[in-house]
Amino acid sequence: MTPALGSVSLRHRLILAFAAVALMVSAVFAASTYLLARGYLLAQRERVVQHQAMADAEFVQQRLESAGADISEVLTSAGPPAENTIILRWQGKWYTSELGTERDTVPSALRSDIEAGNAAHQRFRTDDGPAVAIGVPLPSVGAEFYEVAPLTELEGILRLLSAILIGGAVLATTAGAALGAWASRSVVTPLNRVAATAAKIAGGHLDSRLPATQDPELTTIVGSFNSMVDTLQQRIERDARLAADVSHELRSPLTTLVASVDLLNARRFELHPRSRHALDLVTADLDRFRRLLDDLLELARSDAGLDRVPSDTVDLGLLLKHVLTEIGADPGLLAGPVEVETTGDKARLGRLFRNLFENAERHGGGLTSVQISRVDEDIVVTVDDHGDGVPGLDRERIFDRFATGRNSRGSSSGTGLGLALVAETAAAHRGAVWCAEAPGGGARFVVRLLEADR
Repeated sequence: MTPALGSVSLRHRLILAFAAVALMVSAVFAASTYLLARGYLLAQRERVVQHQAMADAEFVQQRLESAGADISEVLTSAGPPAENTIILRWQGKWYTSELGTERDTVPSALRSDIEAGNAAHQRFRTDDGPAVAIGVPLPSVGAEFYEVAPLTELEGILRLLSAILIGGAVLATTAGAALGAWASRSVVTPLNRVAATAAKIAGGHLDSRLPATQDPELTTIVGSFNSMVDTLQQRIERDARLAADVSHELRSPLTTLVASVDLLNARRFELHPRSRHALDLVTADLDRFRRLLDDLLELARSDAGLDRVPSDTVDLGLLLKHVLTEIGADPGLLAGPVEVETTGDKARLGRLFRNLFENAERHGGGLTSVQISRVDEDIVVTVDDHGDGVPGLDRERIFDRFATGRNSRGSSSGTGLGLALVAETAAAHRGAVWCAEAPGGGARFVVRLLEADR
């Protein structure tokens, strides 16, 4: 397949194929019909002219055999059709039944055949159009008889026939293209349904299925596709529930460990310095483990579909100020219109922005600004930090689960799930998040959410 043809859609290729086949068939039919009709009509016309010419030649011969014949009277009495012209060579002179007609009207090749004593005919073109000439030798009187008949009327009929056949070919090609459009729609529509359903499934709507069909050719495909999605959904839900159950079961021993470590930290000054250092390491790792378990549990519940986003109205400006205060940042970093509201889960949105703020504090050199704005009736929150920024190749990868930075943004204290949870939460609220470069350097994380009244 050539690149040009490969860039054409399947539907257009089907339409072109039907139109090409219709054009080829109609063109062959039109050409064969025209050639057969032309040959038949020309043969019929030539036979009529030949019979007329033989009769006129016999009449002229009989008159010339009589002594004292008047050539002009003989040619006039021959009575050919009004459109036919008789040309006679007798006793070295040329005579015609119509003024203005000369001997040069007769083709030289035809005159040569007649001079050789053979009757012949030839089609040729004159200034007035096509014509046919019939030549008959008259040896008994030493004469050559020619009768010229115009084919202009026949040419007009053939021209009309060719126009009709060309028009029929165009109509047949158009009908073929229309049939191709109908057939392509019948072929492409089921494929579009499969593609749309697959896109919904890829977007997280695992309950999407192909609608039932009465077409016996598609029943097997629809059934197999829906069965495959059922199996896939069951496996994903089973794996997600397993991860959620495992994460939940780990919370009990983790709670015990946290309580034990908190007890040790309460009496840390009674421990040896080396023991206090070891306790600090255990406390840090235990805190990282706790945050990792919380993130895993949140992701597992989201994958399993166990948490539904409520449609509560959330005061986004108030929420951002609360989160900034909670992490120990200055609420004055918030700029823009703060009286904006969105719809969703307040707790999950709070965790979204907490993860972004903590990411800026831990891996971005500190939070520099948080700004709210309205763009196209959406709410846009930008979070800028003071770090070295995120390389262009990593700006999508950092939202993957367990992704770590390739520069100083990566840190052993990170779980690799914070930004993944940010992306999951934004998508669950019909929003989006992406990373860009801040105007003053560093990284800029942009969160887009829907306003509450939409």
